[in-house]
Amino acid sequence: MANLKDLLQQQQVLSAQIEEARKKEVADAVHRVRAMIAEYGLTEKDIFPGRSGKGRSTGKVAPKYRDPATGNTWTGRGKPPRWIEGKDRAKFAI
Repeated sequence: MANLKDLLQQQQVLSAQIEEARKKEVADAVHRVRAMIAEYGLTEKDIFPGRSGKGRSTGKVAPKYRDPATGNTWTGRGKPPRWIEGKDRAKFAI
């Protein structure tokens, strides 16, 4: 049975071999994907249809609740404002 020092040395050698094999395989995969994109004329929308290219949509959300005393509104997302916190939200629904 090998001692700890020998096993750690083998681990380092294997880690280096794994990293080198990974880099080679990733480079090969990227090359094949680029060739397929060029061959079929694919775009980002073809590959990732749900994305707008800018990440997550940040459109405005309509308010769901209104404070009758002040007219302030809240969408129902995030931390509730003090005027609705701990109260029945049905009373404030728009």
